[in-house]
Amino acid sequence: MKKLKKTQGKLGILLPGLGAVATTTIAGTIAINKGLALPIGSLTQMGRIRLGKRTEKKQPFIHELVPLQPLKQIVFGGWDLYEDNVYESAVHAQVLEMDLLRKIRKPLENIKPMKAVFDHNYVKRLNGHFIKEGKNKMELAEALMDDINNFKTENQCDRIVMVWCGSTEIYIQESEVHRSLESLENGLRNNHPDIPPSMIYAYAAIKSGVPYANGAPNLSCDIPALVELAKKTNTPIAGKDFKTGQTLMKTIIAPGLKSRALGVEGWFSTNILGNRDGEVLDDPENFKTKEVSKLGVLEQIFEPGLYPELYGNLYHKVRINYYPPRGDNKEGWDNIDIRGWLNYPMQIKVDFLCRDSILAAPIVLDLALFLDLAKRAGMSGVQEWLSFYLKSPQPLNNVPPIHDIFKQLHKLENTLRYIAGEELITLLGQDYE
Repeated sequence: MKKLKKTQGKLGILLPGLGAVATTTIAGTIAINKGLALPIGSLTQMGRIRLGKRTEKKQPFIHELVPLQPLKQIVFGGWDLYEDNVYESAVHAQVLEMDLLRKIRKPLENIKPMKAVFDHNYVKRLNGHFIKEGKNKMELAEALMDDINNFKTENQCDRIVMVWCGSTEIYIQESEVHRSLESLENGLRNNHPDIPPSMIYAYAAIKSGVPYANGAPNLSCDIPALVELAKKTNTPIAGKDFKTGQTLMKTIIAPGLKSRALGVEGWFSTNILGNRDGEVLDDPENFKTKEVSKLGVLEQIFEPGLYPELYGNLYHKVRINYYPPRGDNKEGWDNIDIRGWLNYPMQIKVDFLCRDSILAAPIVLDLALFLDLAKRAGMSGVQEWLSFYLKSPQPLNNVPPIHDIFKQLHKLENTLRYIAGEELITLLGQDYE
């Protein structure tokens, strides 16, 4: 059992990028606290967990098993390249109905962004003006660390966590500057082009001992240098890319097909979406980052090297199309060509008309609360048990990540049992006496 520190005082949740996802998270939490809505989609608030044998019928809420920060003791802040307060940004995002936003207008208006670290070269479709200036990237990181400390003091927070809710940056591969903490810090001082804004935020958080989760497919904290720093500062980290929409469906359907040894010849996926995310991903360089995140899912689940007869010739194609009229209400359409007994062909069609930020908001909240729990439990470095929430999970020690959502959930639940000092569940099922 991990020795847990209490959830005393306030928890500050800092969100880089106060757009649709962040404002939906903040507005939703305030609405829940006021009794205006339910926290549907949040395991920390509505999920239960089995303890002991099935015959014992012990299934408490997760928040009854482990001490999670109460929602009423959370304060939000963040950075954005536009000066709009959270109410104005939420209205602009057009995710939540105006009737709800008007009821919580005052607390939303009170949350104003801090100036962002932003570089147009990494997100070419955005042009903001509310931006920090510095002679180099290290100076910008230090400015972010000052923001963290000031926010903590001004809001009388006991602890802080950070969850990246900003845009997808252009595709960057791991290079020499990312291999060690020393090389990364030299790169920050020398404005190395392979250090994008999300990585500057990650460095600032981890250097400050603030748990950090990356909700976009950017490299961000998924480099050896920041894993090294996380262990040095005893900071838990998790990444990358919130698992919403189409990829969520893939990690539910694909394990089922594999479990029945059904073959898959092709999986074609296309999306239409508007909002700021869709506009950013309309640029080929930014789409490449998202495409890599999405394409790796089926490869790991199906393991074609082990099952060449079933998945060796799998053709997997992903498309994202910017369609402004759809706004935040993304549509993900999948065509799956499968093979059954005696190689007879069949098809599955999936049309998921989802609300991207509505699916992402509870992920932001859960990641923040679970990372805070991990920090209080003395856990540091990559928190692989949080892969459940992520599209392209950051694994430990360069092993392939787990994408099967059911295996991810089992790992998450057993980690919670471990933290709480409860017996782990193996699902062996040989003895129910």
